[in-house]
Amino acid sequence: MIDLSTQYLGLTLSNPLVPSSSPLTGNLEDAKRLEDAGAAAIVLPSLFEESVHFEQKQIDKYIYSQALGNYEAESFYPVPTDYKGELDNYLDHLHHLKSSLNIPVIASLNGISTSGWISFGKELMQAGADALELNVYYVAADPIQNGEEVENRYLELLTSLRQQINIPVTMKLSSQFSSVANMVTKLQSAGANGVVLFNRFYQPDIDLETLRIKPHLELSTANESLLRIRWIALIRSRVTLSLAATGGFHRIEDIIKALLAGADAVYLCSVLLDKGPEYCATLLQQLQNWLAEREYESVQQMQGSVCQSCALDPAAYEHSNYFDVIKSYRP
Repeated sequence: MIDLSTQYLGLTLSNPLVPSSSPLTGNLEDAKRLEDAGAAAIVLPSLFEESVHFEQKQIDKYIYSQALGNYEAESFYPVPTDYKGELDNYLDHLHHLKSSLNIPVIASLNGISTSGWISFGKELMQAGADALELNVYYVAADPIQNGEEVENRYLELLTSLRQQINIPVTMKLSSQFSSVANMVTKLQSAGANGVVLFNRFYQPDIDLETLRIKPHLELSTANESLLRIRWIALIRSRVTLSLAATGGFHRIEDIIKALLAGADAVYLCSVLLDKGPEYCATLLQQLQNWLAEREYESVQQMQGSVCQSCALDPAAYEHSNYFDVIKSYRP
């Protein structure tokens, strides 16, 4: 029997396939279906600090407005002492998953303030999360802010949070750093247990009828996986932290390429939304078949074997690849 296990964030996973943040992991029954289909761990949808704060402001406004002109009714205020807000519901969901599943549950946090990252991070740890993914979804649009300031934003956040929690922490990065490899090494020095490459920046659209900005969601495509595979191959031999690939992994061929490049885990989202949780079992069987045909005994035996330092042509991951691609075109 081929050993599909992998090490990710200090956790031993039964295989490298991890359903990432999506409506499927936000629902208990779907999470059970994912586990039954062989998912090695799950990543919860992100808890958004700004959403929790907005909700609290609405509640405060509602309670305060009752006092205006109704002093005689103060003793009858319907104070919602048993009201459960977004944070409470998130923590409850985490509790239910931990009591119902046997696989690791990774919480995801998207904060806007250092205090929010720390306070919510501690709550998620205390609720039983096996690890914490920091989804720093930040678009650096201010021309006054330079690249070093953007990087320090990530590093200071990680350093502050690392002092307060003792579960593994991974950071979900975009590909838009001037030096991705340098940023990853800095994060490792600051205490990150892993990085997830890469976050997808959803692009807003313009409604031509109303001239308003509207959200626009598109599921990933398989072509997006190549960017992730390339950077994992470039980084793998330069760091010791865990590397997860996310974005565009729909086919077993691309999942295998990510593992050969050096990924410890491969996140799945769009493909499971499209084909259902049970498709995870199909991908696992295809992975088993590929390994068996090539007489591998384990996933770990092939992980990183085609990273840049191990590749037959290391330069192909860098500039020479561009030159070869241009020459290979035939009209």
